[in-house]
Amino acid sequence: MALWTACEAQAATGGYCSVPWDVHGVSIDTRTLQQGDLFVALSAARDGHDFVAQALEKGAAAALVQRRPDGVPEAAPLLIVPDVLQALTDLGRAARARCAAKVLAVTGSVGKTSTKEMLRTVLEFQGRTHASVASYNNHWGVPLTLARMPADTQFAIFEIGMNHPGEIAPLSEMVQPHVAVITTVAPAHMEAFESLEGIAREKANIVAGLMPQGAAILPADVSTIDILVQAALAKGATVVGFGETADAFRLSALEMHHDVTVIKARLRGAPAVLRLNTLGRHFAVNAMGVLAAVEALSGDPTRAAVDLFRWQPPAGRGRRETISLDPTDTSAYFELIDDAYNANPASMAAALEVLAASDAQDRMSQGARRIAILGDMLELGREEAQSHVRLADNKHLLTINVVHCVGPRMRACYEALPVEIRGRWVSEAEELASGLGELIAAGDRVLVKGSLGSKVSMIVDLIRNLGHRSQP
Repeated sequence: MALWTACEAQAATGGYCSVPWDVHGVSIDTRTLQQGDLFVALSAARDGHDFVAQALEKGAAAALVQRRPDGVPEAAPLLIVPDVLQALTDLGRAARARCAAKVLAVTGSVGKTSTKEMLRTVLEFQGRTHASVASYNNHWGVPLTLARMPADTQFAIFEIGMNHPGEIAPLSEMVQPHVAVITTVAPAHMEAFESLEGIAREKANIVAGLMPQGAAILPADVSTIDILVQAALAKGATVVGFGETADAFRLSALEMHHDVTVIKARLRGAPAVLRLNTLGRHFAVNAMGVLAAVEALSGDPTRAAVDLFRWQPPAGRGRRETISLDPTDTSAYFELIDDAYNANPASMAAALEVLAASDAQDRMSQGARRIAILGDMLELGREEAQSHVRLADNKHLLTINVVHCVGPRMRACYEALPVEIRGRWVSEAEELASGLGELIAAGDRVLVKGSLGSKVSMIVDLIRNLGHRSQP
């Protein structure tokens, strides 16, 4: 069954089609385009019109354009519109209007993508589920995810992000969720906001497009919870709390073992025990939000509690990998925690707790170490320097054997570290490549954490190249 026909897309966008066509997907990138896709010629760093001919050669069934690009024949299957981004948005709105799915939108300073992927994992066992890929959560990512949504979807999950005030409300209004989830409110993107309360007010705008009788799933443990609750109540939403101080979906206790987090919870007052196939208090807290969201979507939270064990963190967001140094020696390996996609004080603290909780001594040599490679935390505004200094006092960081620091901002943390755990400081990630193999040995557990702009993901790739990787 086609995702879009030429007639449907023309009606949605007000564009002009010269020839009939139908498509089975929507793509904005010729590198990942699949045969039968609609190629959307967005303009960003490069003008997408420059790639239309290539997209058609690779098997695109049609292209959404503002003009016929040079070298593209008149008979080519094109949908010509005045503005490509606006047309993509119109296509997304039409997809939402024709679909009877239960729709959820998730935002938060930390944990949006991980929570979205938890929800995708558990809801796929309860109905046809559609969700954002990667972190497609902005002014083009949200309409693209909508435009890709099949008409027969039963559960749809949208991640909504922001860098500046005023971004969340229009995206929520586009998605029109039945359930809105806020994972947490923390000091991220502080350059664009005067205070944590300002961030909370922006996050609370996730309810702007909430459908009548909708639900808001809110983090009970944050200091700004009153701002979130008042916004939800003003929209007429049912408010459900989750977290360590919540009444409805409470994390009562947890234990972190080598590769499993065991959660003791109270779900609507009933005791429950569930497990995550990874380590992390932050993941355990968000799991409570996931169960609350499943209930609000009229799903089965009991089934979801079991299926949560099937979830693994996405790449760059806490994924654990085993790196074998010698395929012939089963003891010659170390573990990598890839958390290199993003960083702010809250997510940094969560990652350090995971590293500190991992018990390397239970199955490795007595020389095993916990090693942290920490990159700059970006977009913290006036709190930038002090946030990096305060990191050196983190109680979990102080239990780590060696801390290496990357970037000019992280120099402040490096200089505040106790001498006995201070490793190397480099101004750029590339500089750590020299001698990297000498910094890591068999038995170690290595965390790499930093904002995307710090480019510590490059170090993750270099670490993987030290051996042969597999997920534990």
